[in-house]
Amino acid sequence: MPPHPQRPSPPPPPTYRATVCTRHGGPEALEVRELPLPEPGPGQVRVRVTAAGVGATDVTMRRGRYRFAPAIPFVPGYEAVGVVDAIGPGVRSLRPGGRVAALTVHGGYGEVLVRREEELLAVPDGLDDAEVAALVLNYVTAFQMIERVARPAAGTLALVTGANGGVGTALLELLRLRGVRVIAAAEPVHHPLLRSLGATPILSRGHPLDLEVRAIAPQGVDVAFDGIGGAATARCVRATRRGGTVVGYGFVGTLRGGQVRRSLFLRGLATLLMGSRLAGRRGAVYGITMLYRRDPAPFRQDLPRLMELLGQGSISPRIACRLPLLEARRANELLEAGGIEGKIVLLADPRRAAG
Repeated sequence: MPPHPQRPSPPPPPTYRATVCTRHGGPEALEVRELPLPEPGPGQVRVRVTAAGVGATDVTMRRGRYRFAPAIPFVPGYEAVGVVDAIGPGVRSLRPGGRVAALTVHGGYGEVLVRREEELLAVPDGLDDAEVAALVLNYVTAFQMIERVARPAAGTLALVTGANGGVGTALLELLRLRGVRVIAAAEPVHHPLLRSLGATPILSRGHPLDLEVRAIAPQGVDVAFDGIGGAATARCVRATRRGGTVVGYGFVGTLRGGQVRRSLFLRGLATLLMGSRLAGRRGAVYGITMLYRRDPAPFRQDLPRLMELLGQGSISPRIACRLPLLEARRANELLEAGGIEGKIVLLADPRRAAG
């Protein structure tokens, strides 16, 4: 009898590639892995990622110091832009092929991600993926601190610390658009960039920030945006006039070797919330995820407004570096090395990753 023909082996399950945080630690904790391709469930959308931002919160999360981080192992990536790849039952507003953006908090460092329909916002045609990725976290953060917290009037004076970073450059652009004059603190190598964005640069590290500001504005600034924290917060308070506002966010200056120095963090927080009030200023803490988890409506209102400004050419996010999507480890190394001007973005299309 002829032998029975062998049945063909079933095809392997589909997979996708992603950079996974395998443990808490430095950039070496990031590894590229093959993962099972997820199917969208009811009300969910699978997105093929075209661009993902890389930022300080990714570092804090990887180091194990972020309250909203998922359990290890996980795919980092706080913001993403992509194309709808598949939809689950009940999805009404999105269709395959449409471009979308999301504040993912994690998941952006992979070729695909799955999110609920209401977490995704449509991206208009004609916008650059990397620039839209820069809007999702950095520009929404800057926009909400300006429009929803500080609300400075045209003609007033603001101070921005860490002004060369992604949020810092966004603040400079949006404050200028609002008609607010800006004093911007950064290292001298970044001063040409700050001037190009309409700000008056001052020195930062090793220099008394409040004295630098008062030499330009003896009465102090009307509002200060403090992204550094620690001892810098007290200097921002002293640089602000009585009755002015100090907004704290990020507190990247409380990181040492990628680890949050709790004493520095608490010192800055206490100065912002209590010291400001005792000194006759208003202190406020801003966190985009904290606000988004409480009420996603402001984000869903503000990101489309920023995409409209981008389409009009009113803002132009500075992209410091464009890298291939799966080179997240290299991107994290560059970020932790410091000196970045603007936003690092990972791109799925290698032809757009030059620069």
